[in-house]
Amino acid sequence: MGKALRAMMPSIASVVLALVLSFFIIVSTRGLSDAFNAYLAMLWGSIGDWPKFLSDEGTAAALLRPLGESGTKAALLILTGLSVASAFRVGLFNIGAQGQLLVGAIVAAWLGSALSLPAPIHIAVCVLAASLAGALYALIPALLKVKRGVHEVISTIMLNWVAVRLIENWLLLGPLKATASGDNSISGTAQIHASAELPRLMGDGSRLNLGAVLAVIVAIVFWVFLARTVRGFEWKVVGLAPEAAKSSGLNTSRAIIESMLVAGACAGLAGAVLILGTELKYPATLSGTWGFDGISMALIGQGHPLGVIFSALTFGALTAGGTRMQLFGVHKSFPELIQGIALLLMAARVVWARIFSRRNA
Repeated sequence: MGKALRAMMPSIASVVLALVLSFFIIVSTRGLSDAFNAYLAMLWGSIGDWPKFLSDEGTAAALLRPLGESGTKAALLILTGLSVASAFRVGLFNIGAQGQLLVGAIVAAWLGSALSLPAPIHIAVCVLAASLAGALYALIPALLKVKRGVHEVISTIMLNWVAVRLIENWLLLGPLKATASGDNSISGTAQIHASAELPRLMGDGSRLNLGAVLAVIVAIVFWVFLARTVRGFEWKVVGLAPEAAKSSGLNTSRAIIESMLVAGACAGLAGAVLILGTELKYPATLSGTWGFDGISMALIGQGHPLGVIFSALTFGALTAGGTRMQLFGVHKSFPELIQGIALLLMAARVVWARIFSRRNA
């Protein structure tokens, strides 16, 4: 068994076992037939309804729409997972990806509706500004950590709620509130201009957009940075042995600030992808816990960028397909249970490592 595959096996085994355990949970409440049909519905809702596509009345939309939903959700999970993984690299626990995402989202929505620019330039401005806003918001807990020794878990949790209240209780009710049209009130911000919308990759039959490509590119660039650069190696040393890193002359404060800036930029980019790709405005309340789900993606992916892609693609597909499970009496949030069980099983990674090391021996 190759080294890379051996490292991935605990994550793969945790996901597979979580799927099996969750299946039997449905069996215990709904019966074997509903459990089997619910899982099939989740499968066709994630990778495309192949039986319908291959039938006489099948259309391309039976494949494109589910694949698009899986891809758009996976893109957000990749970026928020990278946000958490970046902080992991230097030994920090960034629980503030949700707040950083919200800050990036509101900046993207504001610039997307306020500016009038050519399409490529408008998109680039919104994406870069949202990433910068997320990075600056993540800089706050980084400086508190470096200058005052404030634990990042406390500061990032608090800043999540600061972002929510700042946006929903002030910006959306005041400076960035959409102008009412006639007698109709409009919640949230104004609609972004068409020039700011991310191009769709598979036409109008799918919501898959350029954000998915950006997410994969960011993950690959981040992987190369960690694996092939001196600064990436310094981050690893700071995360594994901060005292030894200080003794050897490494600037641990700089590594902490850099990693949190990258973390915030990834989360802010996720906010831009969400607004420019699917929402097309900042609604009164932005649903979804993408920033918190990124913690699961980073943990299941073992903090590795490629592992984050694997976990994000898996749970992006499961989340997209989960809505179809309602046809068989299973709530659409059921994939969250699968994700939670997989995360619990990953806590036993030492056990998994022993199992696979013995098998390999």
